Amino acid sequence: MSYYDIDAILTDAEKVPCKFELDVPELGYLDNNPSQPLKTGTSVGLPLWLAEPLALTSRSISSSEEDSKSFVSLDLPPSLSNEVMSALKADPRAVPLRDQSHNFYGLGTRMLDVFEEREICTILRRTFVTRATDIALHARKAGATEDMGVGTGEDFLRGLEEWERMLFRKAHEGTKGSKEWMEGIKKH
Repeated sequence: MSYYDIDAILTDAEKVPCKFELDVPELGYLDNNPSQPLKTGTSVGLPLWLAEPLALTSRSISSSEEDSKSFVSLDLPPSLSNEVMSALKADPRAVPLRDQSHNFYGLGTRMLDVFEEREICTILRRTFVTRATDIALHARKAGATEDMGVGTGEDFLRGLEEWERMLFRKAHEGTKGSKEWMEGIKKH
């Protein structure tokens, strides 16, 4: 992942639900209450780039359990909720991942850096592998034409998130390159 990778930047900008573990003066505007401090227990959505360090950094260097609490506690975003995971377990092809998050797998990977959720990891892996076969099939069919299948598979492409779109483009280019190579061999 590069510093200039737009997908990484957009993934880090995804909002994740957080609950503040202390009162914070002058931040009431995050809870639509600008003249008040942000109270302990208030839940707000923060961008991942901000929420992760606030959740992983302890408030004090002391070894006391109470003093070493973090500033916020993180929850999984709605795109990785139990409902979405259950739907993916049932049929990974039926869930339009782009509706959940434009960078669904990127967000899932980043959240797995913070949470140790083996089940989510297994579901994401299975989902990607299952959907990759459909993506390769559609890319191969689209490879027969020059227009990347525009018009025939727009609905299919609309439901793909960014990693899947990149996979589709690579598979399409590979199919197109193979076709050109075969035509070149037939000419000689």
